[in-house]
Amino acid sequence: MYDVIIIGAGPAGLTAAIYTCRANKKTLVLEAKVYGGAIVETTQIENYPVAPHISGPNFAKTLYTQATELGAEVEFEEVVALRENATDSDRYFEITTEDDTYQAKSVIIAGGSIDRKLNLPNEKELTGRGVSYCATCDGALYKGKTVAVNGGGNTALYDTLYLSDIAKKIYLIHRRNEFRGDPALVDKLKKKDNIEFIMDSVISKINGEKRLESIEISPVIRPVENPSKNSENTPVKPVENSNAKTLKIDGLFVAIGRAPATKIYKDLLKLDGNGYIVADEKCRTNVPGIFVAGDVRTKDVRQLVTATADGAVAASAVAEYLNG
Repeated sequence: MYDVIIIGAGPAGLTAAIYTCRANKKTLVLEAKVYGGAIVETTQIENYPVAPHISGPNFAKTLYTQATELGAEVEFEEVVALRENATDSDRYFEITTEDDTYQAKSVIIAGGSIDRKLNLPNEKELTGRGVSYCATCDGALYKGKTVAVNGGGNTALYDTLYLSDIAKKIYLIHRRNEFRGDPALVDKLKKKDNIEFIMDSVISKINGEKRLESIEISPVIRPVENPSKNSENTPVKPVENSNAKTLKIDGLFVAIGRAPATKIYKDLLKLDGNGYIVADEKCRTNVPGIFVAGDVRTKDVRQLVTATADGAVAASAVAEYLNG
């Protein structure tokens, strides 16, 4: 029986492990893929206090080493179920993975989020064959080639900037007429000769059999009400019966945001309308003993610094809960 099981070995989960181990709580971290979470896809972190210019992989490695040296156990297994159990004298949680079952007195969910998909035919089949969700992971494969980046936030802008030093030509496709990302990044991109902006457009089709060959781009329409409002939540759709523009490309990098990894918790925990776990300022969920940290919870700002802060807060709340 563990004092706490932490689901997810990203910045929030590993920070939580550091704090629970320092509180002398027996800690297990369960991670489905690799430690570090989405931060390992970042080539250079610019906005984390005291550690400017550190790479995402180096940040993750340092955090992982610190947590394990303090005594945190880490198992690379995907969690498939979380249940609450109770006896006459005790209450605990059972966490089931693809390989085993574990028990703990408390749980911190720090599973982060997953890449949003375009949900187009051929997308799944061509993933890894021209379609990618990580420019820093796969960008080197497209040296001297033509690629497209889809998105309008900082991730899409950073991906485009990164690829501009590798690819021959980059199309940056965004469904709105202005970007949500930092204006300073947009200015950098505008100075690049090999980047072409395609605004007010969406990808409507992905073409290719064994490998990606081309994509089709369609203009979008949006409601006429409140035309000055440029909210990301405003529904848009391809213009019907329009002549789609075909772009012959070698690679497509999808960077349209991430979605919370909360599907397995929907019957146990309270989620908001977007699927994020609802929690208070101490990272407590509606189920006593279950806490949440990082991008997977309801919050206004999702950054590296807020993820680590959540990890510390959740771990402190766990210690308080276990100490009665």
